[in-house]
Amino acid sequence: MSSELKLYQSNASPNSRRVRIYLAERGISVETVPVDLGAKEQFSEGYGAINPRREVPTLVLSDGTSIGEVPAIWRYLEEAYPKNLPLLGTTPKTKALVSMWERRAELNGFAAVMEGVRNAVAGLKGRALSGPHAYEQIPEIVERSKLRVANFFADFNERLQAVPFVAGDEFSAADITTLVTIDFAATGMKVTVPSEHTALRAWYEKVSNRPASKA
Repeated sequence: MSSELKLYQSNASPNSRRVRIYLAERGISVETVPVDLGAKEQFSEGYGAINPRREVPTLVLSDGTSIGEVPAIWRYLEEAYPKNLPLLGTTPKTKALVSMWERRAELNGFAAVMEGVRNAVAGLKGRALSGPHAYEQIPEIVERSKLRVANFFADFNERLQAVPFVAGDEFSAADITTLVTIDFAATGMKVTVPSEHTALRAWYEKVSNRPASKA
């Protein structure tokens, strides 16, 4: 285990899970520090000093530098541990494809689910967007989010009819975000992949059975 790194995270956070899966896939062990979102610990003065955005996860380096945002944490770990299995691509082409498909998964899938959840859950009243600022919920957005998620499922089903993994031939960070998005939609919005999307469902079963997916 690296004594130089601390990962502030929550088991209830889908974004934290994206980092946990990444670490498990690459065989990297770091110290984890739990942040209790139910108790609103992310809004405490102590955590605010670590991440002013009041979001998890945050990776803290040995010199005190704090790195928030999942892609930034991934990038640091990819560069800091080059001997471990890479998940952000190995060539200019694969790096670009992983980045492209991971971003599409995050913007069109993960963000759509997050939008739907944060605008529907009663406990998130006044917290429709994550971060330090308060925003009221807009119930009408929930229906749009459901449509966005349905379109995400259809689009990624079409993609996975042509390739074994989201970014191409190899498992990558794009698969991590897609997997977490599907699970997040099921738990947070009670929306699952339709039976007709056979390619996406087959991919989901395959990726869900990877040991790191339980992280």
